Amino acid sequence: MNFDSNSGERIRIYAERSLSQNSEYRSAIALYNQSLEITQRIGNVQGKAATLHQRGILYANKGEVDEAIALFNQSLSIKEHIGDVQGKAMTLWWLGHLAEQQGEYTKAISYLQPALEILQRLKSPDAESVSASLDRVIRNS
Repeated sequence: MNFDSNSGERIRIYAERSLSQNSEYRSAIALYNQSLEITQRIGNVQGKAATLHQRGILYANKGEVDEAIALFNQSLSIKEHIGDVQGKAMTLWWLGHLAEQQGEYTKAISYLQPALEILQRLKSPDAESVSASLDRVIRNS
């Protein structure tokens, strides 16, 4: 089977569509695993980070928080290494969200604060949502 630099991305997008249309987690996980394998094989580091992030979201939505956190941390490490600042902010936001859900407010703040700073620096419209999340966590802590 021949793979090009877009193969992993196409499979990742298909997995997202499959999940949103059918809520078939098992199928989506298999597709994300295939995407991860392809991105690793062709050396697409950014694609690998994106796939790990998406798998993290999938596991978080399934309620498998420990697995989600592990995947987000792997994605975060890669994003920091390659300088994907926006991706780093989005992963920190998810980690902050999961920490908040677990009642770990100090940890949530430690993720949300840098996410907010990055997104504000980038003038991202997501900064407003992260700010609201951070405000909520601070109020609850």
